[in-house]
Amino acid sequence: MKLRHTAAWVGVTAIALVTTSACGADSARKAADAVDSTDVIMAALARATDRTEDVGSAQVDMTADMGTGTPVSMDGTYSWGDGFAFDVEMDTAAVQMQALQDTPTTRMLFVDGAYYYDVDPQPSGPLAGKEWMRIDASAVFGEKGAEAFSGSAGTGSPAASMRTLKFARNVSDLGEETVDGKSTVHYRAELGQKELGKFADAYTGEDNPFNSVTGAIDTIVMDIWVGEDDLPVRLKQDMGNASVTMDFKKFGATAAVTAPPAAQTGDLTEQVKEMQQG
Repeated sequence: MKLRHTAAWVGVTAIALVTTSACGADSARKAADAVDSTDVIMAALARATDRTEDVGSAQVDMTADMGTGTPVSMDGTYSWGDGFAFDVEMDTAAVQMQALQDTPTTRMLFVDGAYYYDVDPQPSGPLAGKEWMRIDASAVFGEKGAEAFSGSAGTGSPAASMRTLKFARNVSDLGEETVDGKSTVHYRAELGQKELGKFADAYTGEDNPFNSVTGAIDTIVMDIWVGEDDLPVRLKQDMGNASVTMDFKKFGATAAVTAPPAAQTGDLTEQVKEMQQG
């Protein structure tokens, strides 16, 4: 079995995760001195960060654009209360996975540092008789980049992104806006490689396909719209050729995300790595 159009679905797979990544604590401390003149913004973002950390999960709608002019829509749940995970449905044709799934949408999970795709059992190869395809994050972000997403329960959560925004450079208040029928305040910040901390390898590492798909990332522009309840309504990141927008539809009370049974899963991590090297 050959995997075709790998760049399309690998890129979208990656962007579903990196939209919720954060800078390292060291970068945050170094940048803290630069935000003295924006105390009001910092206080608002601190409240929103604390509220988001407390709720622990959310139902989301997401749109990812890899610069091809054909955005990919996803919807599902993100969880960060006990390790970061998500469970979303994405358009099969838009990510060019028709060879592995004949239904209009494909379910994708991220749990325990790996991606899982609900696929059709194949007649031969690693997916023979299997209902799930597993790909370790190291095949997408490289070994060092994948390490950034492992570890603490908060890593990768929307609250972690908001901590990045809090300590980023050029933070600004763009005023009140209505988003999805809700009154919000719109904030924006620019993140350079120094602000990315340990996540710089995931975004910019030379050994990962995400970097090659998006084009070299020097600066990330992050926008966040915070509602009257101090919770984010929308989070948007522009990075290189790619952009991703996440709308939060409902917070809390989402089902736990668990890895599929090993007996129903075929691992294609090494095959994907070999394709990228080739």
